[in-house]
Amino acid sequence: MKNLIIIGAGGMGRTFYDLSRESIGYGESFTIKGFIDDNLNALDNYENYPPIIGSIKDYSPCENDVFICSIGGASRKACIENILAKGGEFLTLINKTARMGTNVVMGKGNLVGAFTTVAADAVIGDYNFIQSYTIIGHDVKIGNWNRIDSHVMCVGGITIGNENMIHTSAVLNHNVTVGDKAHIGACSFVTRDVESETTVFGNPARRLK
Repeated sequence: MKNLIIIGAGGMGRTFYDLSRESIGYGESFTIKGFIDDNLNALDNYENYPPIIGSIKDYSPCENDVFICSIGGASRKACIENILAKGGEFLTLINKTARMGTNVVMGKGNLVGAFTTVAADAVIGDYNFIQSYTIIGHDVKIGNWNRIDSHVMCVGGITIGNENMIHTSAVLNHNVTVGDKAHIGACSFVTRDVESETTVFGNPARRLK
């Protein structure tokens, strides 16, 4: 039995705790050991959660420990790399209500939220956070370190690079390619390629200066 540790005990960490208990394998291949957070008092005003068992910077992985990272933004990658450098292993969590298509390929450290669809022959890299009610269409290719928020529609065949933020209810249309470190605003309709390190917003989505 693996012991899951959630990196970050803030609001998203508490959400990850619930998502983890609803994921495939909970109670069968893994249980939840607790949180690590550099704020050791992050759960002081909250009940019914497992403990914070150490700080991110100081925690040393134990035998059978596996990790998932709830921290977003610029510090997410650094937090994960800190644990990897100590030999930590990351678990992919897939909610029991998610629909996974034929021949889906998925790397490590991903989280797939409730009622999300990952359609046939999609390829997803490592350390992505794909939130609830999102659709990843057939033959979509997604790199690493992306955050894809709730109710996003990725139409079949698109390509998404690395370290992108795709916000709530965005729609990425046929044949779109998203580069690296881009931001796509909430409710945007993306009809053209999105260049790396740019922000687009609107219907149709346009680059913000």
